[in-house]
Amino acid sequence: MTTDTLYLDKELSWLSFNERVLQEAADKSVPLIERVRFLGIFSSNTDEFYKVRFAEIKRRILINQDQGVDDGAKQLLSKIQSRALKMNQDFDALYSDLLLEMARRHIFLVSEQQIDEQQGRWLRRYFRHHILPHITPIMVNEDTDLLQFLKDEYSYLTVEMRQLNRKRYALLEIPTDQLPRFIQLPEPKGKRRKTLILLDNIIRFCLDDIFCGLFEYQSLSAYSMKITRDAEYDLGQELEQSLLEQMSEGLKQRLTAMPVRFVYQRDMPSEVIDVLSNLLKVSNFDSIIPGGRYHNFKDFIGFPNVGRKYLENKPLPPLENHHFTHSRNSFEAIKAQDILLYYPYHTFNHMTEFVRQASFDPKVRTIKINIYRVAKNSRIIDSMIDAANNGKRVTVVVELQARFDEEANIEWARRLREAGVHVLFGVPGLKIHSKLCLITRKEDNQLVRYAHIGTGNFHEKTARIYTDFSLFTSDEAITNEVKQVFSYIENPYRPVEFEHLIVSPNNSRMRLYDLIDREIAHAKQNLPASIILKVNNLVDKGLINMLYQASNAGVEIDLIVRGMCSLVPGIKGISDNIRGISIIDRFLEHPRVAVFANNGDPDVIISSADWMTRNIDNRIEVGCPIKDPNLKKTIIDILNIQLTDTVKARVLDKEMSNHYVARGNRRKVRSQIAIYDYLKHQERQSKKQAEKAIAQHDRYQHSITA
Repeated sequence: MTTDTLYLDKELSWLSFNERVLQEAADKSVPLIERVRFLGIFSSNTDEFYKVRFAEIKRRILINQDQGVDDGAKQLLSKIQSRALKMNQDFDALYSDLLLEMARRHIFLVSEQQIDEQQGRWLRRYFRHHILPHITPIMVNEDTDLLQFLKDEYSYLTVEMRQLNRKRYALLEIPTDQLPRFIQLPEPKGKRRKTLILLDNIIRFCLDDIFCGLFEYQSLSAYSMKITRDAEYDLGQELEQSLLEQMSEGLKQRLTAMPVRFVYQRDMPSEVIDVLSNLLKVSNFDSIIPGGRYHNFKDFIGFPNVGRKYLENKPLPPLENHHFTHSRNSFEAIKAQDILLYYPYHTFNHMTEFVRQASFDPKVRTIKINIYRVAKNSRIIDSMIDAANNGKRVTVVVELQARFDEEANIEWARRLREAGVHVLFGVPGLKIHSKLCLITRKEDNQLVRYAHIGTGNFHEKTARIYTDFSLFTSDEAITNEVKQVFSYIENPYRPVEFEHLIVSPNNSRMRLYDLIDREIAHAKQNLPASIILKVNNLVDKGLINMLYQASNAGVEIDLIVRGMCSLVPGIKGISDNIRGISIIDRFLEHPRVAVFANNGDPDVIISSADWMTRNIDNRIEVGCPIKDPNLKKTIIDILNIQLTDTVKARVLDKEMSNHYVARGNRRKVRSQIAIYDYLKHQERQSKKQAEKAIAQHDRYQHSITA
């Protein structure tokens, strides 16, 4: 058995994941507007793939050339380009189909050539008042440094001006940072139709209003284009520079980094393509892709529903946890028992209320929290500032290297410092990806700690669309070790040991190997042995090899992997006992959870870490065992619901075929909806039990009084 057949390339596996996203856009059972939004998700994912993964391969090729070696990167790049081109063609065809589907429901997304005279007059007024002030052409000639001007977050129109035999070129940025991408056009009263036009097409329609009187030309033509830059940057090692300054410099490098993808409108003249390619210094290893009229489809994530409500998903009202709602405050609720929330099924308000109460509670002494990604208007950050203003000792660990959130986090760090918050930037060389919050209270002359340990970020917006677990506990053994994690972040050179928490890079690899080894030992003794693993990505070869060994020993393994999966299930003699699925649905599956059967006394661990080398060895990540038997059962039940999904689950196989799990004669199970119903029923039952206990207590008190 060769290593080539034991592991799938993670980049190709990632593209396979994005194909699953495209499947959702093609799925006619998905509401129409949601299908259009999935096109936006696909596009946003593709942008990130080129910025990060494609760019990394390109760097490998260039390094290999210098060193005179060949590690297969060129062949991999060729496979990627071939698959990406096919996906791009599928995307274009699907976009055309969805335009027709919308038209059947009286929603029209039109070009500038499809509007009537009245709409044209309205558009010209709208353009002059709202759009023109944001348009400044970049004139293109052989001396123009496009790499200094063009941004990889934007789409551009390349304008060709013709005057007899002379041609002149200009670039127009589509100002989507200032204006909405979709504009609804007025319709005569009584008409059922709704008409939308893209900002790009308004600019095309009004090209003459931009250039007339300033340039001589006989004709104007516009073609769309877009570049994607390498997102990597080099942090300087200047001793006099703070990490904040180094990060700011690094972001500037990203803004002027070399492009790795150049996408242009398919009918753009070859002469124009050559001019742009030369100015952009596009290399043979870059991806040059002919596309449709529009780029930056990521804006379609926010495509407006101007039609009937049934064209988008029916809302699932977030559930309230009865322990929080029936306690006088968050601390009272957590002290009574561990509490587990599962977003977005549960409301994130319990988390924001936890820190809001801490910010002014007279018993609270200290608050410590990790910040990786937070919302634009973060209530979590506001509470940290309020707490500092109220005299609490507040420590916020800000991860400045959270990819694509660096700029926002730099600004948060400055704002927190100005408010008197103690801001840390973590450990040199290690990203801090853990999701921890620790609050210390003085209760009856004793310090009592309350901890949050989660799988997702403290982000109000993503908590409405990402599935993630949050554990709230006052368990002394756990909270003491959470305190140790913060101490390790502040002083990484002091030795530290963890008995309960699984902490990267301290003990994660060893602990996970031990847990898998234990299942292998149980299987060899014919004892119950199984593993359920749910992660975003599974690519670490050391852990994959351990799972192969476990499968060979007879351990039953079920994988639920949203994104990249380098492990190949079903290889005879190696992974016969491994089954893998991936679920793509209305919510983004984001938790990292592992269940080890342990001969009938399962260990259930939630974690911030994917099973990737970077997360196990090169980041600060925290996994936490779930102690409460009821919470264990909840997590296991949720995973088992997902493993029985017959609607949105795809099979993970060596061909990366993305076939849906065969339903056969089984009942229809859409796991995300089934989980919501399960948790809703659970909350109702808990509420009834609590009300029953209160009633019994009242009757007892009444009998004593009588």
